[in-house]
Amino acid sequence: MPDLEFQVAGAEPQLYAASPLLIFKLAIANAKAEEEIQTIMLHCQIQIDATRRRYLPQEQERLMDLFGEPERWDQTLRPMLWTHAETVVRPFVARTTVDLPVPCTFDFNIAATKYFAGLESGEAPLVLQFSGTIFYAAENGALQAVQIPWSKEVRYRFPIATWQKMMDLYYPNSAWLSLRRDVFDRLYLYKVRHGLPTWEQTLERLLPDDH
Repeated sequence: MPDLEFQVAGAEPQLYAASPLLIFKLAIANAKAEEEIQTIMLHCQIQIDATRRRYLPQEQERLMDLFGEPERWDQTLRPMLWTHAETVVRPFVARTTVDLPVPCTFDFNIAATKYFAGLESGEAPLVLQFSGTIFYAAENGALQAVQIPWSKEVRYRFPIATWQKMMDLYYPNSAWLSLRRDVFDRLYLYKVRHGLPTWEQTLERLLPDDH
């Protein structure tokens, strides 16, 4: 029966996609190197283990929307679910490398977006938890199936620069903000009534002058 080990060899933005997409490079090794793996229906749950890094003062300020005042972080700073991803692993013997596509969003109503955008540099501590079904050839050649145990997980220090590079690629010098429809309607009427040509000018008119 296969005994798989997983490692994350790296992550990079997908250059040509309809929406932001990260590609995690997974290295998969079977402890029973002689077994022929026919295919794997691989599922992955990705968590952000926010407790496993230090935060600069300016990062703490940006993350208050998620975790509250830094003085309370010993109570509020907890791991959180980022997303689920899946892929199909092609036949291999002993070891292989596979791309795991992870869809992303720049919607600031999403906790993971707030977290990644709040970090200036360094790495985000991730935990990838694997599940799914392995199809393999038994010694007599018969096709067998076995579930990946939930204990299969790997930690990965995800470079924040990779997230920033991806969002700069898809949304250069831009950010997305989702509003309730009634709030948007009021903002739109304000823009029209004051003859403001852009949304940036509209918001700048409404924001207090910090100088």
